Amino acid sequence: MTNVLDETIGSSPAPGRKWWRKPWIVPLGFIAVAFIAFSLPRYLTFDRAQSRVQQPEFGWHYPLLVIHVTFASIAMLTCVLQVWPWFRARYRHIHRLAGRIYVFGGVFPAGVTALVIGVITPFGPAALSSGLVMAPLWLLFTYKGYRVARRRLFVDHRKWMIRSFALTMSIITNRVWAVVFAIWLGPQFDTTFMGNEKLFGYSLAGATTWLGWVIPLLIAEWWLQRDEVARRRAKARV
Repeated sequence: MTNVLDETIGSSPAPGRKWWRKPWIVPLGFIAVAFIAFSLPRYLTFDRAQSRVQQPEFGWHYPLLVIHVTFASIAMLTCVLQVWPWFRARYRHIHRLAGRIYVFGGVFPAGVTALVIGVITPFGPAALSSGLVMAPLWLLFTYKGYRVARRRLFVDHRKWMIRSFALTMSIITNRVWAVVFAIWLGPQFDTTFMGNEKLFGYSLAGATTWLGWVIPLLIAEWWLQRDEVARRRAKARV
């Protein structure tokens, strides 16, 4: 594995390394753009009827949702640039600018609105508890990453931003789990859920909201631990 220092913001790219040596960046960017192109336009119409989440009990829910989706889309797009080693090594000034946009024009407003929206979610207590845990973690990881970058602790910056990245992109895995559980639990609607649409919706939302961000975060932590082991082995060889 590439030494962790080669992957930090302050490092120089390895000789001869090309952008296509990181083939995951193309599908990642495509998925992010496709997801935003599918999700964002309906909220830019400011038509409440087109919202995927309806909460008529709170009139201010929809404006907050529009703000959240818009800034979360900015976070997703800038995040793709932030995790691209080739780009950040060659265009550090753009990386720093995109990083500030990611933090202040993406995650912070999206995370704060996500916390408020999570409190009044119409999808039941399991989804509510997920939002109350995930949103503060998203804000915390991003803040920690920004703070250590200001102190030029780039190895620590990378670790915190990988965690932030996992939560930023977790909305995509959330949708994947929604499809999986809908296919799995759908045939049980009349038996396990006794034909109760609210019970079915609560169960579906609870499972997808928790798994949507917990699994990506666990994978990120596994990757960071794997990276740390590789770094220690490299030190031992030296």
